[in-house]
Amino acid sequence: MFTGLIEAIGTVAEVMPSAAGSRLRVAASLDAALTPGDSLAVNGVCLTVVTASAGAGIDLDVSPVTARITTMGSAKPGTLLNLERSLTAGARLGGHFVQGHVDATGLLESIEPQGESYWLTVSYPPELARYLVKKGSVAVDGISLTVAELSDRWFAVQIIPFTWQHTNLHALTAGAPVNLESDILGKYVVRALEAGLGDATAPRGRESKAVIP
Repeated sequence: MFTGLIEAIGTVAEVMPSAAGSRLRVAASLDAALTPGDSLAVNGVCLTVVTASAGAGIDLDVSPVTARITTMGSAKPGTLLNLERSLTAGARLGGHFVQGHVDATGLLESIEPQGESYWLTVSYPPELARYLVKKGSVAVDGISLTVAELSDRWFAVQIIPFTWQHTNLHALTAGAPVNLESDILGKYVVRALEAGLGDATAPRGRESKAVIP
């Protein structure tokens, strides 16, 4: 479990074929703070640390399915990656609950400077529409953001200067693919309605059932 608050930016140093699919070696300031088996969110994708040591970088395996459904399959030397270690019990939750289970990739349609901030428009696949709400949370490349505007095919987010400078967003251009993860709370609500759980307070034997059109 993660929060969507990026701790560091890593750089892909090497991409190597492996029995698991491919292995990324990432240069990052977090290398000394990680041990084998740790979970690490990499551009919003929960990956397992294979090896890590100060100055030697972080090795991470990327499975074929992860490479196919996220942007990890297109990572190459020089690619900037948002990194976040898993949430610890008792830590402050500054963003929102992020699982590191990417739902789909979207496209960064436009980047518009607004003073010192930026307005980003991201298109998304139709199957994510039910999980997105205006003023709700969404993770874009692992970054916890608030949906500022929403249409049936795109959403917009406002990026403050700190986020712009301390994530990989400053290196992206229009047309770049990004990993998207919708808020887990919305997923559970939709699933409950689809399963026909209805009103939990309804009298036994007269349970109402909700239907999603």
